[in-house]
Amino acid sequence: MLSKYGRSWIAAPLDRIAQGLEATGISPNALTLIGFALTVGVSGTLALGYLPAGGLLLILAALFDTLDGALARHTGQVTVFGAFLDSTLDRYSEAVTLIGLVVYYAGQPASTLPVVLLACTLAGSLMVSYTRARAEAVGVECKEGFFQRTERIVVLIAGLLTGWLLPLLWVLAIFTNVTAVQRILDVYRRTQEGLPRN
Repeated sequence: MLSKYGRSWIAAPLDRIAQGLEATGISPNALTLIGFALTVGVSGTLALGYLPAGGLLLILAALFDTLDGALARHTGQVTVFGAFLDSTLDRYSEAVTLIGLVVYYAGQPASTLPVVLLACTLAGSLMVSYTRARAEAVGVECKEGFFQRTERIVVLIAGLLTGWLLPLLWVLAIFTNVTAVQRILDVYRRTQEGLPRN
């Protein structure tokens, strides 16, 4: 939901920032790599137990994640490889962030539940991406689901900043997988009922 409607809210500010970035000569792919490097820093911060600081850094990393696409569109540097690199590093970014939390919780008492929730979240988030990629590879549009990457990042940041991380890990673990199932069912419906594939 945020993925769908949030873009229109931030499109104009992102375009203005992209104009400023164009003057620096930095490339969209460089922004993608910087965003990933920041996410690795987030993971290390979380692993050391600095959860609110990790939440703040994750906001900065997410900003870079949106700026690379905005800069590419603004400067006419949209490329197939750039889109591939961005999507691939998005998956790695989410994984390393969750792994940082796994490392943190592994050193805490009663760590089993949070680690299991994080494992379920990681599996679900990868399946959300995989179901879309696999569906589109066979010509079926697949954007179903209300808990996409933007929603997952927002919920995780909220948990890190408010201290309500464990309850929100339940939300992430459940609804990432619900979204993957939504996509599976949507693809089934489209392929069985002869609906337009894209």
